[in-house]
Amino acid sequence: MKYLSEDQIRKLKEIDTPTVANAVETHPSRLNTEGFMGWDIRCQFPDMGIMVGQAVTATLNTTTTGKQKSRSGWHDCLKTIEAMPVPAVIVAKDIGPRPHHGCHFGDGMATVAKKVGAVGLVTDGGVRDVETVHEMGFQMFSVGLVPAHGNFGLDETNVPVEVGGVLVNVGDVVHADMNGVVVFPIGLVDHVIGEAENVTARESEMMEWVNSENFNLDQYIEGR
Repeated sequence: MKYLSEDQIRKLKEIDTPTVANAVETHPSRLNTEGFMGWDIRCQFPDMGIMVGQAVTATLNTTTTGKQKSRSGWHDCLKTIEAMPVPAVIVAKDIGPRPHHGCHFGDGMATVAKKVGAVGLVTDGGVRDVETVHEMGFQMFSVGLVPAHGNFGLDETNVPVEVGGVLVNVGDVVHADMNGVVVFPIGLVDHVIGEAENVTARESEMMEWVNSENFNLDQYIEGR
């Protein structure tokens, strides 16, 4: 598996997620209608800024009554995170029968995950203990909050998962902030970093012109 360099991580953290989305869509392999999660995946801690890491994936089911409990999947997930030399983001798919009741993360799991190298969680399930998780600096993106852990079960890890309308593979780059989540293969990272500068320059030039006395609506409509 390829990993982000420290320099790449630093540069990605200097770019907001909408700009990353604008940059990655310029690559020929990318459709501008894919790779970003929907509005149902919400940032729980907007004040924590930009989250950058590589995906460690999992499927979770906490709402099947009577399911035999096992921690082996969770332990495998933690081992994968610890083995990664870069920050990890857990991307978890809810596969339970009552998705609006599934709760996948609280302060206990967040504490261990952070200890072994994870910086946050992205899930189409719920989370809890947000006050204490926020205090520890662990970011969470989820569909909402659920107070009970249910019948814990991490079924699989290191498998492709679809979360928020995006297919996520282990090792994919996850870039997220208060605006949402974008995911892309690590092979596109240098393109994203380079093109983000062009996106920012074009937008700044346009904004400066629109706010100047030289602005002309006909020119704007014609594409200037």
